[in-house]
Amino acid sequence: MDERFAKYKPKKFLGQNFLTDVNIAKKIVSAFELSDDDIILEIGPGYGSLSKHIAGKCSKYYAVEIDSGCIKSLRETLGNQVIIFEKDFLEFDFEKDLKPTSKKIKIAGNIPYHITSAILFKLFDNSDKLDFAVLMMQKEVAQRLVAKPETKQYGILSVQTNYFAFPELLFTVSPGAFFPKPRVNSAVVKLKFLKREPFENETLLRNVVRESFGKRRKTLRNSLKQLFEVNNIKPEKIEFDLSRRPESLGLKEFIFLSNEILKQGVTIVQ
Repeated sequence: MDERFAKYKPKKFLGQNFLTDVNIAKKIVSAFELSDDDIILEIGPGYGSLSKHIAGKCSKYYAVEIDSGCIKSLRETLGNQVIIFEKDFLEFDFEKDLKPTSKKIKIAGNIPYHITSAILFKLFDNSDKLDFAVLMMQKEVAQRLVAKPETKQYGILSVQTNYFAFPELLFTVSPGAFFPKPRVNSAVVKLKFLKREPFENETLLRNVVRESFGKRRKTLRNSLKQLFEVNNIKPEKIEFDLSRRPESLGLKEFIFLSNEILKQGVTIVQ
């Protein structure tokens, strides 16, 4: 156990579980295949479990941290090798906080488990600026990211993730690798962000996916009634049966359905 952690009591409201296993930290960093021209941004570096293996090995290293004790420790340890933004990552502005660059950013982070989804959606919203992310998260959530149709774990997060990125579960991590020990197993996931053709209405796609899985035991026709005048959809234009359940649809089918709703001018329920 690193003696520095004895000085600081982890803040439960920040969801802090500090990674203390050096071998796991090195394994995570190795997934970056760091080069001199890389731009790395780390979410919630804490006391620098990953930072010490990243700083000085890339062109620019940024960290977003809200805990003043962690910030003080990082500055003492890394000095000018890291540029720290003292804020909540959910308040971080990629446009305003970072200087414009043509180089794609790589994201690192042992992210707070209670806001994992919010962090992921923020990354998705800025995916055009990102190369890939290597993130530690709750194993159960990681399994949802990589889940396939017709499986128990497949849902909203699975579809949204695959729209913006190619997800890969790299390895799992036991509670003993952290201080304090979380009550769940963790996993490290790599998200390779994809360059997609602009979709006419991404908000519509999100709404279709959300409403579909909100009542996942119902058919698509019944679950989408809260969002559209479903009876106005011309079934002959749809390549699949609306009596199917949402967990049977892949990403391409959700995109097709959303596009067809736009084309047909189906009325959105107010």
